[in-house]
Amino acid sequence: MKNMQRNITIISGVDLLPALLKKYGRSILLYGLLLYFSWLMLDITLQYIPIRLDVAFLKIKQDVIHLPYYRIAFFTHVFTAMLALLAGFTQFSEGFRIKNLQWHKRIGKVYFYTVVLFAGPSGLIMGYHANGGITSQLAFCLLAILWITFTLIAVDKVRHGDINAHKKWMMRSYALTLSAVTLRLWKLGIVVAFEPHPMDVYRIAAWLGWALNLVVAECMIVRMDSKKNASV
Repeated sequence: MKNMQRNITIISGVDLLPALLKKYGRSILLYGLLLYFSWLMLDITLQYIPIRLDVAFLKIKQDVIHLPYYRIAFFTHVFTAMLALLAGFTQFSEGFRIKNLQWHKRIGKVYFYTVVLFAGPSGLIMGYHANGGITSQLAFCLLAILWITFTLIAVDKVRHGDINAHKKWMMRSYALTLSAVTLRLWKLGIVVAFEPHPMDVYRIAAWLGWALNLVVAECMIVRMDSKKNASV
């Protein structure tokens, strides 16, 4: 009898695994990728501790790193943008929001103040001094402005009780947060595929790094609305 129960337990466990993967597989994959790329971003950030002006990205910014406001903007952006990126682990989980509403609000406030007061404005300053001329400068400055704007709209929506609109604008805002990751992926992909001039890579990735993120976010929003309308 005990052996029979043990066999039933094993069979149930074997059957349960595919069911769990089918139900949560996409979430596990997405969170796994987010965790991996967050670790890569953290590894990049740690290169600047202790504060150094001649490592990593700053090697190609020696023409402006002597400017006090640029140094402040750069290190502010580097050390605060990670907070916004990490918010994605909780803020888009329906289960987490329902069970931990107060924590959802607290983390949301951290995200809001991080983007609007620190990472966004400092990114705008860095965008003004971006490599690649007016093409890259326009891309990064527009990215910073939209990042701040979408986040402000998202908070305004939730303050007026429009949870659905709040979620959509936060999806757009976080899509821009992820540009820190996708920018680097596009740079790598373009170099491997075409081997163009380095500055041409930078100009192209400056736009692709966030514009396509917004396209994906809009597709997700349309799909979300379609499912909602179909269930009504």
